Amino acid sequence: AYPLLVVVPNVVKMNWAREVQRWTPQRRVTVIHGDGDDIDAFADVFVVNYDILDRHLSWISRFGFKGMVVDEAHMIKNVQSQRSRNVLAIAERIRERVPGGRPLLLALTGTPLINDIDDFRAIWRFLGWIEADKPGPELMAALEANGYTPADAAFYPAARQSVVDMGIVRRRKIDVAADLPSKRVVDLPVELDDDLGKGIREAERQLAEKLLLRFNTIKAGRLGRELSDDAIIRMVCMQELEESTASSGINVFTMVRQIGQAKAGLAADYAAQLARSVGKVVFFAKHVDVMDRAEAAFAERGLGTVSIRGDQTAAFRQEQIDAFNKDPEVSVAVCSLTAAGVGVNLQASSNVVLAELSWTDAEQTQAIDRVHRIGQAEPVTAWRIVAAQTIDAKIAELIDAKAGLAARALDGAEAKREDEEPVQLLALISVLKAALAK
Repeated sequence: AYPLLVVVPNVVKMNWAREVQRWTPQRRVTVIHGDGDDIDAFADVFVVNYDILDRHLSWISRFGFKGMVVDEAHMIKNVQSQRSRNVLAIAERIRERVPGGRPLLLALTGTPLINDIDDFRAIWRFLGWIEADKPGPELMAALEANGYTPADAAFYPAARQSVVDMGIVRRRKIDVAADLPSKRVVDLPVELDDDLGKGIREAERQLAEKLLLRFNTIKAGRLGRELSDDAIIRMVCMQELEESTASSGINVFTMVRQIGQAKAGLAADYAAQLARSVGKVVFFAKHVDVMDRAEAAFAERGLGTVSIRGDQTAAFRQEQIDAFNKDPEVSVAVCSLTAAGVGVNLQASSNVVLAELSWTDAEQTQAIDRVHRIGQAEPVTAWRIVAAQTIDAKIAELIDAKAGLAARALDGAEAKREDEEPVQLLALISVLKAALAK
């Protein structure tokens, strides 16, 4: 399979190089940065990140790679994206050049793909199992060998099993559990009694009034006679959500950001107490200003910190991770919920503080799993800071309800389609229903 190309997110480039050196010390590894001026052309393993793949597409396609690994393969699920097209083009060139057309191709992901079967389309094309919209020769032969046609009820379970048998290797959560310590998520309700808290409650009241006015307007019109109250509620909230993405006034997104800012000091204070009493702590926030406030609070308390953000180079990020895991003077890792949610190992801690809520349970779980992973020896606790008596509390409740969907998917069970509505929409519906109930 050598030379081998490994395509990864930027945040794990250096980690991949390390693991190659650790597990295959007889092989040379080179990491492709920027324009590739320092590439070792005689290496066995070439590690490149998705973001710069287009710069190197020409020579990579001609180089003669015999194998390819795509890490965090869910990142290519959009077949129309440039990232996906680059990966698929390289895989096709490798298939053409390798004798027999059967190179080593691996797609790795720990993120559940639960929305639609189309999420797998690009991955299956990468592996050579399908060609555009139809099965490839190998999959077609397996489907024909089942003895069923699509008109038979037994066709679909048999077809699914055929795909699994072609090369899907997975560990379900239940299988991994034996290798992991216990984990719990604890909500810490906080009261926002200052001016920021009052402003948030006022903003929530104004949002409720805006939704209520729209509801009453539709209810009084022609549509109000044709639609049920639930249908009108959904229509109003979907319209509000669409408008929220294009406006900067009072909406569910700006409110959540204000809540995060209001919670920043309280969350940092609790994380500092944990660091003093139990040791290293991982602090997650969604917005940069919340991270900045937390770092300033930790500095005032004399606590050493590292920062893991989206605008860092892979080498600097790895330095920050190493310092947290190895330097006893570093007490807190202040991490971006989106940028540090994958490819980061922070096992030196067993305590996570979630200063801001995510919009998805999967993103929250990925953050906690930076600590709760194989090799962790201590029970893990994630402390989720929730602003009581605000929309924050409802969002936390909705995220927990969504967790059941991910759990079913990870355990291989069928997921219910009605659970696919975004948390933002469900939060708006709860605001409007509460206003209507008054």
